[in-house]
Amino acid sequence: MPTPTFSAADLPLPAGLTAAQTEEAAALALHWGAPRAALAWSRDPLRRAAAHLRLGDGAAARAELAGEADGARVLLLLARAAALDGYPGAGQQAEAARTLARQKGDSAALIAAVTLRAEGQGADPYAALRTLAEGLKVAEIAGQSADAHLLAVLAHTQARLNARKGQATAAKALERSVPRSPARVLALLVLARPGEAFAEARAGNLHPGWWAFTAAPTPSTPAGMARTAVDG
Repeated sequence: MPTPTFSAADLPLPAGLTAAQTEEAAALALHWGAPRAALAWSRDPLRRAAAHLRLGDGAAARAELAGEADGARVLLLLARAAALDGYPGAGQQAEAARTLARQKGDSAALIAAVTLRAEGQGADPYAALRTLAEGLKVAEIAGQSADAHLLAVLAHTQARLNARKGQATAAKALERSVPRSPARVLALLVLARPGEAFAEARAGNLHPGWWAFTAAPTPSTPAGMARTAVDG
């Protein structure tokens, strides 16, 4: 069962925290699927943009990033906003983020960029597999476990070619994912557990755009989720 939705009101911060400690709390809130709490606590434009993206608000994310230099992580967030909004240039933006992340040696941004790029290559699963292979190689070189979100997208890609292999990868992604995260929702969808997937999405205020590339059905109450995604 998913952990219930968090809100800033449910999780008051202790008095006397420094600005750095408050930002740490906001980062943890975002990581654990509480984007509204992250928005309430954070003043960091990139973190706030990422929280808006969990909620599906690409316009708000772009507004947060308007004054930021075009680093790999900024380009990545803009590419995700474009993908959530259904812009046809999202793939090119993800590719630009991927290229810059390579140049800057930003492994986390590179892994996220290839994950996003592969989402847009659903019509050609072999191309998506080649794209994702770069992220797996980066993790191997860095001595890290494969990223759960990358694995979940890999599972969807593999499932188009071999359902059993896709489900095996999804099981790994599920094991490594955190509650209320895109990775967990995607993994559960591959494992044919949509009820659990959509419960996780609702608990994390996760917009349906995060799994739109899978062609999975939207939850039975899409209007309610859409309101949750954009309301303050």
